[in-house]
Amino acid sequence: MESFDAVVLGGGAVGCATLFHLTRLGCRRVLLLERGDIAGGTTAQSSGILRTYYSVRPNVAVARAALAMFQDFPALLEDEEADCGLIRTGYLAVAPEGKAALALERTIAAQQELGIAARLVDHAEARAIHPWLDLSDIALCGYEEEAGFADPYMTAHAFARAARRQGAVIRQGAPVLGLLREGGRVRGLRTGGGDIAAGVVVSTLNVWSPLLRGWAEAEIPCHASRHLVASFAADAPYTSALPVLKDFASPLMLYSRPHAGSEILVGAGDAGDEVADPDGGTGDIPMDWVAEVGAQLAHRMPRFAEHGRFVRAWAGLYDTTPDWNPVLGKLPGIEGLLVAFGFSGHGFKLSPMVGRMLAQAALGLPPDLPLDPYRATRFAEGAPLRGAFGSGAVS
Repeated sequence: MESFDAVVLGGGAVGCATLFHLTRLGCRRVLLLERGDIAGGTTAQSSGILRTYYSVRPNVAVARAALAMFQDFPALLEDEEADCGLIRTGYLAVAPEGKAALALERTIAAQQELGIAARLVDHAEARAIHPWLDLSDIALCGYEEEAGFADPYMTAHAFARAARRQGAVIRQGAPVLGLLREGGRVRGLRTGGGDIAAGVVVSTLNVWSPLLRGWAEAEIPCHASRHLVASFAADAPYTSALPVLKDFASPLMLYSRPHAGSEILVGAGDAGDEVADPDGGTGDIPMDWVAEVGAQLAHRMPRFAEHGRFVRAWAGLYDTTPDWNPVLGKLPGIEGLLVAFGFSGHGFKLSPMVGRMLAQAALGLPPDLPLDPYRATRFAEGAPLRGAFGSGAVS
């Protein structure tokens, strides 16, 4: 039987970051198993937005550390050619009068307490940052200077290459069939190529995490939900000179960012539609949804009402939990297994730091930031991580 000190399941952004940090922390006999291709699952579907704007305070700290890693990516990987595709555009959030404005104000204050370059801006400054906006129904605007977006596919592959250079083994097209258990401890894995012994297993299976219910005989509060994204063009290029935008006044709480050099990418901040089988495909894109998103985009940016045209649309899957925040760390009563699931669309944003925290825990080291807020037992304890903006919006 093959034997490794640590085995990572899943080759998305979180899995590849975990693999990299395991090797960086000195774990040399480490393996990653990916049933398809690296970054070929939900990572490839990500919108790639990077921000520290969160109403759940533990998320602010994790996102801040992750953003710093994105910003200094070549140094992190000790490779001058390492590229995560980072483009700093800033992040502008706009909210109407009421609860959304109050939540925005409190979130900006929480960011400032951690030294993040975020502030409230008046309408004049908001229009200077984003001249396309109509702010007639907006009460409050907040701006995070260092935010932007990056390329999830490039990032995951860069982490994978760096891990390989440090001795990691990566196997693609290698599905896992189950866990090897001895009492309450996980000792390894069953795969199509034979059993593998492991000192510790780290599961980053994303929407496939419910497989652990049978493998580990554990409660896994996770399901897949379907989310749609569309891109539009106008009479002038929508370039990276314009910021990522979060519109809390729109019925779908739209987010948007520059895309493909001249288009705008737009997605909804709603709860999506639950998907029973993540392998069943993401389905067709309803044109009614495209029309609704286009109308809400045109309301905020009238230029799209006059000159906008639909370009394309696609769908992706989120792994979601009851409070729309991740579960990280151990499962109760099970040793030798760490899990990371339920990122609810935020996995790529947090991946560099979450990968480090998981690697530290796997090696028996104290994580740089606490895993306890993300414990699996919080739901049974009545202590969920509730965001101020509701399910599917901003945690």
